[in-house]
Amino acid sequence: MSDDVQQVQPLDSGIAEEWIRKTDDPDRRAVSASKLRAGPLWSVSVWVMEFVRTDPLESELRRRIADALSAVDGVSGVEEEDREVWTVTGTPSGKALVEAVALVVDDLAEAVTAAVSGWEQGPADRSHGREQ
Repeated sequence: MSDDVQQVQPLDSGIAEEWIRKTDDPDRRAVSASKLRAGPLWSVSVWVMEFVRTDPLESELRRRIADALSAVDGVSGVEEEDREVWTVTGTPSGKALVEAVALVVDDLAEAVTAAVSGWEQGPADRSHGREQ
């Protein structure tokens, strides 16, 4: 299974830099980070959070994602923006942000598989047109 973290060309002119974890299992393992042109602000997307909606797993994932982001060198603040997006302030590298969250996602991948209905046979194509 591939898990390369790569810098990609942003499709939006408001994004200065973008990093994505290329994976064969994007629904469970994809993470991306986009540096906005306005200020020292990153937007980190954790794709699996779209599907994890029950506690205690959801709360554990949210806590561990925030902790992992906060521990990245150069991060001065972390806030949850919405269901699957965290806003990070400071001067971290995008690659480091993606790698930190990827460790959390990988560590809890079996629990996610057990908790999300229908993933026992493998996820359907739920990437919603996102590049992998």
